Amino acid sequence: MFSKVLVANRGEIALRVIRACRELGVKTVAVYSEADADSLHVQYADECYFIGAAEPSQSYLNIEKIIETAKKSGCEAIHPGYGFLSQIPAFAEACAENGLEFIGPPAEVLKKMGNKVEARRAAAEAGVPVIPGSLKPAKGPEEALQIAQEVGFPVLIKAVFGGGGKGMRLVKNEDEMRHVLETAALEAESSFGSREIYVEKFLPRARHIEFQIIADKRGRVIHLGERECSIQRRYQKLIEETPSPFMKAELRKKMGASAIKIAKAINYVNAGTVEFLVDQHGNYYFLEMNTRLQVEHLITEMVTGIDIVKEQIKIAAGEKLAYRQRDVKIRGHAINCRINAEDPYENFAPSPGTVTNLRLPGGPGVRVDTHLYAGYTVSVFYDPLIAKIAVWGLNRLEAIRRMRNALDEFVVEGVKTTIPFHKRIMEDEDFLRGEIHINFVDERMEKLLPEKALTEEEVAALIAVLANQTAEAKVKALIPRREQRGLSLWKIAGRGRGLRRTL
Repeated sequence: MFSKVLVANRGEIALRVIRACRELGVKTVAVYSEADADSLHVQYADECYFIGAAEPSQSYLNIEKIIETAKKSGCEAIHPGYGFLSQIPAFAEACAENGLEFIGPPAEVLKKMGNKVEARRAAAEAGVPVIPGSLKPAKGPEEALQIAQEVGFPVLIKAVFGGGGKGMRLVKNEDEMRHVLETAALEAESSFGSREIYVEKFLPRARHIEFQIIADKRGRVIHLGERECSIQRRYQKLIEETPSPFMKAELRKKMGASAIKIAKAINYVNAGTVEFLVDQHGNYYFLEMNTRLQVEHLITEMVTGIDIVKEQIKIAAGEKLAYRQRDVKIRGHAINCRINAEDPYENFAPSPGTVTNLRLPGGPGVRVDTHLYAGYTVSVFYDPLIAKIAVWGLNRLEAIRRMRNALDEFVVEGVKTTIPFHKRIMEDEDFLRGEIHINFVDERMEKLLPEKALTEEEVAALIAVLANQTAEAKVKALIPRREQRGLSLWKIAGRGRGLRRTL
């Protein structure tokens, strides 16, 4: 086992990794930017080092500075968390060149699966169904249009090196496609440094289901069941649950076997997820592979009892995976809500600022992963994810009820959050029946938007009105009913002679 690990990340995921290291008896080194000097991960780690300005390119994406810090502090390994450098082949290569263990898959795997077309081809070669479309980048607009005509509209235009919904465009017909292709290529170049795009058939009302896999360096690969990730907004996940309310035992067995087949075909090591789309008829297709720890990993931990982050560290240290597939048992149901510092009433605009009050939910089966505290400033420089609430129940209904309670108990003041939006989803009848798909939120956005909260000024005015009404009611209680007709607040204020005599 390692003696010291550098955590190349920030926020709640940095805290999550630090806690796992502590349980393994491993010392930790935190790195922080100018904006994160007062962040909790800095306070929790055994050592901490300043690495640059608030802009990610100057700090959390600065490979040279992070490697230098790891060597200077005597670390043997680096855990990248998710986001930032977690899927950057050059970072994994830099770790290897400097004698540091990258807690994740090898650089060559990151390269292969980071290229979405290469990943599709690898899945197809492994005998796993892929969504109809390109198995190589489109050479130009005419080839892209030809592929779209072959698979049939609507289609998705995607960036070859894309992810997280960026560089993705839905195209419904030929005319629209001719106008969108150049824009999509420019967007891909801006976000990922490459103009390469490919075309994929759009599957309406499909489900997004991912399988968590873990693989050691000896070739053993297992899966920890599926997660339903269909509640999304613009291809960004909002809510995840496990097991999927749609899944049957036979389908789970087939999809799990396919996930393992892909992982073995590419010699995968460490934790990752194989992503699938499942159509309305139960046909499943490989979508992509996420070669890192997932944001929503905690719900899988809740139903399996397996600590995925600790397994990541053990595998990187050369330990053999302690579980076989038959050892993995799914118990109960778990749901995760991603809480963002965004205003759902203003098209989910970011809401940076200082947290003035914080009250976290609790109780049986409730877990909150967050780096928030009263006085913490949510920065404009980073992802708006500020907390994850996960709940466990014996069944899906109990889990939903616990999530409702947890959302009601969770108080964050000083910044706007998506908590009200999550509450509405937890009350939606179709969600309660498990009748969900990747377009669920986008199709009913207006219905799901909660009633707009009152401003502080509106609350103050309402309190004043209620106070006056209460005062009037108290006064009237002292006056005989026959004398109450025509009684006004003007009289209650003492302006009427008859009223003074009565009192």
